[in-house]
Amino acid sequence: MAIDIRTMDEDDIEQLERRLAPEGRGRRTPRTDSRIRPSRLASGIEAYAEPTELEAGFEPTYHPSRYERAWLLSSLRPFYQDAVISDILSLAAGGKEASVYCCAAHPSTGRTLVAAKVYRPRQFRSLRNDKLYREGREILTEGGRTVNAGDQRIMRALGKKTAFGVQVAHTSWLMHEYAALRALRAAGADVPEPLAAHDNALVMDYLGEPEMPAPTLHGTRLDLEEAPRLFQRVLKNVEIMLSLGMVHGDLSAYNVLYWEGEITLIDFPQVVSSTRNRAARRLLSRDVTRICQYFGRYGVQADAEEIIEDLWYRHAEDALTPEELLGDQYTGPQAP
Repeated sequence: MAIDIRTMDEDDIEQLERRLAPEGRGRRTPRTDSRIRPSRLASGIEAYAEPTELEAGFEPTYHPSRYERAWLLSSLRPFYQDAVISDILSLAAGGKEASVYCCAAHPSTGRTLVAAKVYRPRQFRSLRNDKLYREGREILTEGGRTVNAGDQRIMRALGKKTAFGVQVAHTSWLMHEYAALRALRAAGADVPEPLAAHDNALVMDYLGEPEMPAPTLHGTRLDLEEAPRLFQRVLKNVEIMLSLGMVHGDLSAYNVLYWEGEITLIDFPQVVSSTRNRAARRLLSRDVTRICQYFGRYGVQADAEEIIEDLWYRHAEDALTPEELLGDQYTGPQAP
């Protein structure tokens, strides 16, 4: 039977941690560095994410690998149960943080296809310096609620980096992407519309065909005539983000989709606050420089430093603070 850590009390969590600890070593947090063999980690995932009775009736068209199956079905089961998706059709893209699957949407959504972004177990994620991005960020629960600093159970688990604490941090990372997508979509940015989120995956608009997902700019050969227009559109999105107090933090031609002559920005889990993160100015500089370098291949002339200075001058001081943007949601402690 699958374990839902969200329903466990502290005693249950401690028992689970003892079961996860290596034999003969007492209680300790499982190591999550690159020295752990992937086969051992995958076995652990499989053991604690066994298909439930509901999953037994959810047989997707897409055939995942043995270890992928348990993690994938347990992550997407809530969307199947909530009538958001009805099938998993194919693997659309794999990334350093997550894999994206093309799914058949449930008729109630009014869509034919949706994208399900399933985060990898923390042990398999490639973003090792995520502390840089977490500065100034609060801890968000699955429902988007900010964890109060007075919640000693959660704060203690985060501080000790217990199995429960790691799961809380993992869910918070995902929910920051979901919250960013919602805010940016409402502000008119070119981002996928987010439809639903749970503790390890989120569902959003899908771009492309079932067997041909929208390519990234990196994998696209643009016409020289359209490059200047798309360059300006990407910069407009950077400006919208900054006006909301956000910096993408990892923007490049790899994180911009191209479909039917238009662009869509993706991958926002590491989005940082321009008002609370000391690296925000530096990350903005890296984002803009990368975009200028890409479009420079098509003859687009742009001075990255001049653009950065202009954007920062016009929006950084006037950007909405986190409190103004999301109200009470931005009054919690920083993510560990």
